[in-house]
Amino acid sequence: MWKKLQLKKHALTAISYMLPVVVTAGLLIAIGNLTGGQVIADYKAAYSIPDALVSLGVLGMGLLAPVISSAIAYSIADRPGIGPGLFMGLIANSIGAGFLGGMLGGYLIGFFIKWLVANLKVPKWAQGLMPMMIVPVLSTLIIGLLMFFVIGVPIVWLTEAMTDFLTGLQGSGKFLFGTIMGGMAAFDFGGPVNKVASLFADGLLLEGVQEPEAVKVLASMVPPFGVTISWVLSKIFNKRKFTTEEEDNIKIAFPMGLCMITEGVIPLAAVDPLRVILSCTVGAAIGGGLSMSWGVGSPVPSGGVFIIPAMTDPLKFTLALLIGSAITGVLLFVLKKQPANDVLLDENIEEEEMDFSDIKFT
Repeated sequence: MWKKLQLKKHALTAISYMLPVVVTAGLLIAIGNLTGGQVIADYKAAYSIPDALVSLGVLGMGLLAPVISSAIAYSIADRPGIGPGLFMGLIANSIGAGFLGGMLGGYLIGFFIKWLVANLKVPKWAQGLMPMMIVPVLSTLIIGLLMFFVIGVPIVWLTEAMTDFLTGLQGSGKFLFGTIMGGMAAFDFGGPVNKVASLFADGLLLEGVQEPEAVKVLASMVPPFGVTISWVLSKIFNKRKFTTEEEDNIKIAFPMGLCMITEGVIPLAAVDPLRVILSCTVGAAIGGGLSMSWGVGSPVPSGGVFIIPAMTDPLKFTLALLIGSAITGVLLFVLKKQPANDVLLDENIEEEEMDFSDIKFT
């Protein structure tokens, strides 16, 4: 049943639509904060450009729940789900249900619209009103009231309990949570598991919990940095660990990692999945645990090394990133075997001349 509903597919669609909004909003907040801006309390009073940037970023963060809800509803019910989905996200914001309320509202309104379109029969003269009035009004009215009076209440309790739990974590509890988040974010290099961790961290950022966001950023950079360290170690100790093609991929993965793009490691993981995935997951988990236990927070959900100055403790974040990357690099260097199928080119071998004498035209 759950496979038929394709819940994961709809959630991934929502994440793809949400990321540009949350990244843009986060960077605006970071730029504004670094230049001394604050949220504008009174728009009739004088305010500066940094104030405007911070305020615009905060407004953008408020779009997270509506965008998630609308994107899920669109993925389920196509265009009729967009408008009602936005309303469900606004309800989630207004009652304090956050991103969890937005997701649940998107699923409910999407499946309800799909059922309504398939089962609601109207006279021929009213068929033109179905997509623009009847379906959106009925679905928004019914599911909206459910969100306000029935479904929203436990979601608000769950959101508040989760936020209180994370803010109350201390010592080993913080480290354990950071290791789980870091391992998930690095496990499949931008795949579904990473997306789940990203959505969770982005949602908590709206609730004022910034530490998971820093873990997500760190864990996304550890794999490309770690494999680069492993390659450097292979050169220092003169032990061949990577094929020529893998070395070329590492040279591409490292600059991608600077921008928090972890997908550059995928070609390496495809060749040697067990060792690469294990090394990257362990390094990111330990780095994430250190970052979380040290209380490092990130107000920005993406941006790689360029957003480190905006973090609550840039030095501790950098240290956790280096430790996690070093663990990945050393572990991969130790575990990875010398490639057996790489053909090394000898520069002294002259290239064989091609003989075209046998080519005939008829």
